[in-house]
Amino acid sequence: MRLAIAKSRVAAAEGLTICVTRYGNVMASRGSVIPLFAEQIRNGVPITVTDARMTRFMMTVEEAVELVLYAFDHGDPGDLFVQKAPAATLETLVAALLKLYDAEVPVRTIGSRHGEKLYETLLTREELAKAEDLGGYYRIKADVRDLNYNKYFTEGEEKVSHMEDYNSHNTRRLNVGEVKEMLLKLDYIRLELGSFRSP
Repeated sequence: MRLAIAKSRVAAAEGLTICVTRYGNVMASRGSVIPLFAEQIRNGVPITVTDARMTRFMMTVEEAVELVLYAFDHGDPGDLFVQKAPAATLETLVAALLKLYDAEVPVRTIGSRHGEKLYETLLTREELAKAEDLGGYYRIKADVRDLNYNKYFTEGEEKVSHMEDYNSHNTRRLNVGEVKEMLLKLDYIRLELGSFRSP
């Protein structure tokens, strides 16, 4: 992020725009837990959940592409764009998958893995305090302040002290039905369900 902002100032002088997008879990993409859960359901083995209370932002591949295209169309040098996205707990995600597959598979809690977080943070409170609300997105302009530290000892931003990060614990939470709807938008899940139900 900092490197992109630093490069964006140089690139802007050459007529190029460098901006950044940040997003959470892209459903069924590489690194997503959805293919693992689907495989476990298909094989009739216990679904391995680290912590059912964990929350993750939920975003389809199409929504991730839309975010990039939005940044491409609206970005100024050094901008950071974040899509406002709903979240779901692992418990809700598993329940939605079991309903879609019409399966009964036990769930086994294995505990959090090294470095795994209970929730995802897309914006710190400091970023959120200066974010521009664009409806479905936040835009955070590059911080191009100089290094005159004197003024930062005498002036602060009190509102930052009263804000929280924008994270998957405090955004809109999806219910089982809403997660099912999102899952059915995924080509991966539709193909999976087709092969699972076919004789």
